[in-house]
Amino acid sequence: MQTVAGVFENPETARQAAGELLRAGFSRERLTVLFPGEGERQIHSVPVSDTEQPGMGSALGGVLGVAFGAASGFELGVYGTALIPGVGPVIAVGIAGAAILGAGGLLAGIELGRAGERKTTEGIPADEVFFYEDALRQGRSVVILLADTDAEARRADDALERVGAESIDAAREAWWIGLRDVEEEHYRALGHNFAEDQEVYRAGFEAALRLECRGRTVEEAADCLKWWHPETWDSEPFRRGFARGRLYMEAREPKPTVPV
Repeated sequence: MQTVAGVFENPETARQAAGELLRAGFSRERLTVLFPGEGERQIHSVPVSDTEQPGMGSALGGVLGVAFGAASGFELGVYGTALIPGVGPVIAVGIAGAAILGAGGLLAGIELGRAGERKTTEGIPADEVFFYEDALRQGRSVVILLADTDAEARRADDALERVGAESIDAAREAWWIGLRDVEEEHYRALGHNFAEDQEVYRAGFEAALRLECRGRTVEEAADCLKWWHPETWDSEPFRRGFARGRLYMEAREPKPTVPV
């Protein structure tokens, strides 16, 4: 199973993209659209896919609320609402939204796996979760298709491109470009060569954004990091990037409220 996703500036173009995928012959059972929005809340977990690395944490942004019902006027039929910590309320439209949000017991959350384990579920790639969150945090919408084959994934990519989607890879690259100058200045101030170390530094930065690494030190996340980055996880550039990514993530997480 492959996840194909497109990011859109507004809900209407995301709806059009969903329609384009349906007209291209894709099953509505494999399609969902995430919109910034609000709704009633109950507690469930959100599974993610980690087919190339060990199993990981159980939720998109942590524990979410979700409620399902008929989505009037939208051809995908069912919808869910979720409150994502640090992002806000989100609406997932489409039967596949039940899988992504873990509603109704269709899919259980994945437990944190030990090094060497592989756990799979029909959800979004674990290392992309932050970038879905980031798009939604910016008020953008995301269309997600779960493709069965490489050929299906290519067809879906083409269909999304025709309606003006930004790919998750492009969104990820634009996000890093927006951060790079600040991170370079910080790293060079420590006396290091950013041009030489950027790839490893960035890998460390992004590793700190993964659900199962958030709020943890390199030592605390070592079992997972050794699996994903066996050659670099304990290097200085990686550790420096991880520390900066951790601070970046903490700045975006909701602060506990203090009773007055």
